[in-house]
Amino acid sequence: MNIRKRLKEKPELHTGALNDILFILLLFFLIVSTLANPNVVKVNNPKGKAETKTKQNIVLSIDKENKIYLNQQQIEVSQLDTIISSEVVKIKQFQDTPTVVINADTISFTGGFFKIMASAKRAGAKVVANVKS
Repeated sequence: MNIRKRLKEKPELHTGALNDILFILLLFFLIVSTLANPNVVKVNNPKGKAETKTKQNIVLSIDKENKIYLNQQQIEVSQLDTIISSEVVKIKQFQDTPTVVINADTISFTGGFFKIMASAKRAGAKVVANVKS
């Protein structure tokens, strides 16, 4: 009778490569999940034959020093509402919805830009922005 315990080999599992595989799978799923967005609906946009531009009725410009100009004439911010509304009334005789085009320098403050937009909306005009660098 053999009473001695046998030396059993303990099973070993080499997990060195498992970490690399899991890391690669994690990166793969992260990349794929950012590329595949199921909430996006593809739409074919119509293509025009001719370039259409808005007729520039009222052109307001804001320069680097945040000065506001109406057709190369400097105007004060306090007079902005009255000047825009009077220009809109002049143009409404010939057109239903006049357009206010804002040419703003990229260095200019956004406060003046939004004041012009608000004044134009109050006067009943459509606003088109053009930011120059």
